[in-house]
Amino acid sequence: MRPLTLEKHPVLNGIVRYSPLLLLAAAWEASSRLGLVNEYALPPLSTVLVAWFQFLKDPSFYYHAGMSLMRAATGLSLAIVLGVTLGISMASFRWVEATFGPIVQMFYPMPKSALIPLTILWFGLGHLSKIFLIFLGCLLPMTLSSFNGARGTDKVLLWSASSLGASRWNRIRDVVFPASLPSIMAGMRTALALAFVLFVSSELIIANEGLGYLIRMTGDGGQYPAMFAVVLTVVSMGFLADRLLIAITHRVLRWRA
Repeated sequence: MRPLTLEKHPVLNGIVRYSPLLLLAAAWEASSRLGLVNEYALPPLSTVLVAWFQFLKDPSFYYHAGMSLMRAATGLSLAIVLGVTLGISMASFRWVEATFGPIVQMFYPMPKSALIPLTILWFGLGHLSKIFLIFLGCLLPMTLSSFNGARGTDKVLLWSASSLGASRWNRIRDVVFPASLPSIMAGMRTALALAFVLFVSSELIIANEGLGYLIRMTGDGGQYPAMFAVVLTVVSMGFLADRLLIAITHRVLRWRA
């Protein structure tokens, strides 16, 4: 009989890989049940799961989740397209780097949530202010990751393409962009995490729909298990989105294996 190996048993591999999450869930439940933590500060996980299943029966919960995902997906998609274009352009054209480089460097360290009052002043209380905040927060890491990836392109490849008569556009499309993909995908993962942070923080402050709005309303009403259930929903959505992006990254970059 062949010995069991994790590589040949994906279920066993998954259990071992995510066992820290199971231990964390057990510690959460035990700390609340044993009185180590006040139940108002941290309700038992079983109580939170009951509240979560109650949410699943409510159609409005899916509406709020859909609003949040729509804002996050729209802002992130716009940031990816513009950030990749701007980053590669900065690495390929000196005048683009001279124009936009200082702006990117100045705004990158700024806490993006500090711009929430400004976006509300500019775009009002609707979807546009939240989408713009997510777009702006995700744009900078996408721009810098694309710039660093394009700047690190092997010069020999560029010289070889030039010697074969490739135009600058063809060099960017066929050499620079593929060489930048690993850095771009890494920046995309950072931007994805920021999109979740920013849609929750923007909806927490002022919104009439969305998961951040639900967190604020349940917290203000003292419904702490329900509040933690919404937080757990956001965490789960972010985790699944991150796993999906990693799978896409492996597929896109399989030529590197």
